[in-house]
Amino acid sequence: MISSKSNKQIKLIRRLQTRKAREETGLFVVEGIQAVVEALAYPDRVEMVVVCPDLLTSAIGYEAVRRAAHAPDIHVLETTGAVFESIASREHPQGIAAVVRQQWHHLEQTGRASDPLWVALDAVQYPGNLGTILRTCDAVGASGVILLDAAADPYHPTAVRAARNAIFTQKLVHTDFDSFAHWKQRTGYQLVGASGDAPCAYRDIAYPLPMILLLGSEGEGLASQRRALCDAAVSIPMRGRSDSLNVAVAAAVILYEILAQNP
Repeated sequence: MISSKSNKQIKLIRRLQTRKAREETGLFVVEGIQAVVEALAYPDRVEMVVVCPDLLTSAIGYEAVRRAAHAPDIHVLETTGAVFESIASREHPQGIAAVVRQQWHHLEQTGRASDPLWVALDAVQYPGNLGTILRTCDAVGASGVILLDAAADPYHPTAVRAARNAIFTQKLVHTDFDSFAHWKQRTGYQLVGASGDAPCAYRDIAYPLPMILLLGSEGEGLASQRRALCDAAVSIPMRGRSDSLNVAVAAAVILYEILAQNP
């Protein structure tokens, strides 16, 4: 039973709330019963499970701890309530968390046949939006998300909570725009950009696979240089006084049109 907040492993878990530590270690944290159960479906990626008997009251949670304890390469830590609360990023922690290895893919590892649908995000800044987009990508059967240049961290706690199990099912790529542009031209993916001022409504074009849906940042939208690379650009009609949709909502609207055309 770990009772000191200065314990080496506890200090590491606490550090993983920062992007710098996540990038240096290649690890991230999932919290809560459902999140840990989902992580244990990929046991080769789980480093450790942390449990607080004073806070964990769920039989499902204890079954997850039992599974982790019987896995050959997963370390189980028990902590006091005060120690567990010191590593929790959410209010009312459920007494269980896991440290998990990140997984990144390279553009060269992808192919038109195996990965017919991607979402590319240019400078999306809010982790919650990124996590929601990942979850929608999973729902429509997309391969994953390509993050261009400076972007939110998909392993940020907020992104992980929003993504749910999609943080494990979706491929993640991080690259710069020039490399993405060269790869797109070489592979022949159709690139469709979403832009508020595009003259063509999103339902008025065909979306042949393989293709990539490109969306811009929350504040600036799709920059002109990025839009110039697109084979087509579409907008979502707006009838009210708002001039734009949340980027995660816009992604969902267009992705479900793509799904409808490619059942």
